[in-house]
Amino acid sequence: MKLIFVRHAEPDYAADSLTEKGWREAELLSRRLVRLKNVEAWYVSPLGRAQATASRTLEKLGVTAETLPWLQEFRGRTPDPETGVERICWDYRPQLWKERPLLHDSARWMEDAWMQGTNVYDIWRETAEGLDSVLARHGFHRDGPVYRCEENRKNCLVFFCHFGIAAVMTSYLMGLPPFELLQNFCMQPSSVTTLVTEERTRGEVIFRCTQWGDVSHLWAADEPCSTAGLFAEVYDGADNTIPRVEAP
Repeated sequence: MKLIFVRHAEPDYAADSLTEKGWREAELLSRRLVRLKNVEAWYVSPLGRAQATASRTLEKLGVTAETLPWLQEFRGRTPDPETGVERICWDYRPQLWKERPLLHDSARWMEDAWMQGTNVYDIWRETAEGLDSVLARHGFHRDGPVYRCEENRKNCLVFFCHFGIAAVMTSYLMGLPPFELLQNFCMQPSSVTTLVTEERTRGEVIFRCTQWGDVSHLWAADEPCSTAGLFAEVYDGADNTIPRVEAP
């Protein structure tokens, strides 16, 4: 079984939809995804940018996707340690979060002082339970660090969602602290991440990542990759991840 996490195409956050470039990305992505074999189910976030991205693929195939409320972007919030303003619980400056050992501990990250009195653990638990519920529908049941199944198969589940929630799901499946993936990795808009089951003992599986943030469908069409979700490669004075427009 494969799990395919698709990040939405370049977002227009204000409209909760896609930019003009994002619609081009969604079209190129759809030409890739319609070639998938043995898709057992399609799932999508309730947010407009994910719904819009999925629409191109679903329309071509004449299928529908189930909207999962918990699959929206990860909603955990913490006070910014420098400003005190509540914000998403990642994207802190590296010199701040890298010096906090608990955030690097897969079993104790939620004990860090930054997490106390916030909704982060509750949203993480909602995400874990939501994912396990979906996997159980398809015959995979969590048993400690592994999943049990009576009949594994070479099918796939596709999730149209967001970078943050996909990183948290991946960390949960692999037993990794979520901040390592949220801070050190990035899924660019319209990218495809693939996790595959590994069944070395019959009926007992783990998930391994064979593809992370792949945007080969954009490269093949000479469509530039969006920088949405990435801080500047070279310092430009803007500490945000809104796509930067090159001066003419």
